[in-house]
Amino acid sequence: MTLAARRITFPSRVTVVLLLALAAGLVLAHGLYRAAEISVSGAILDVVSSYGVHVVPGRQTVYFGLGSDTPLGLRMTPECTSAFLVLPLVVVGAVMIALRPRVQSRVLAALGVAALAVVVVNQLRVLTLAGLVRWLGVDTGYHWGHTLLGSMVSVLGGAAALVTFVWLATRK
Repeated sequence: MTLAARRITFPSRVTVVLLLALAAGLVLAHGLYRAAEISVSGAILDVVSSYGVHVVPGRQTVYFGLGSDTPLGLRMTPECTSAFLVLPLVVVGAVMIALRPRVQSRVLAALGVAALAVVVVNQLRVLTLAGLVRWLGVDTGYHWGHTLLGSMVSVLGGAAALVTFVWLATRK
């Protein structure tokens, strides 16, 4: 006689509550999230660039180009953070699990991949902006990096993350 191994899963109601708490946390503590996000940006800039970098997490700001003729500070504002791009994915994931508990593991995996993609894309946007400022100067580089290329990186990356989330969460 063989016994089939019973798969133990986290109760879906608990998962839904945790996801909704995460969503609330992203809204209520977005300042802390932005501080962490800009600290990561500063660390990456420090590794990949030769210009002086200084991060002030309390201001959600990274300063770079220190010691040069064109230093610049980038502040991670609420509209520039990945927190509010991850938020809808978390809420949709909670709703999907609430409606169909058996898709829990698939939705959580899709959520993890898509959220990571959104965070990485936002870091690429910041690095693009910093690179353009260095290459084209503060005025032109910031204009092109913030209004055009930065927006394109965010929109295309966000769309790719959304498509990936839907594809991973709904495939059988």
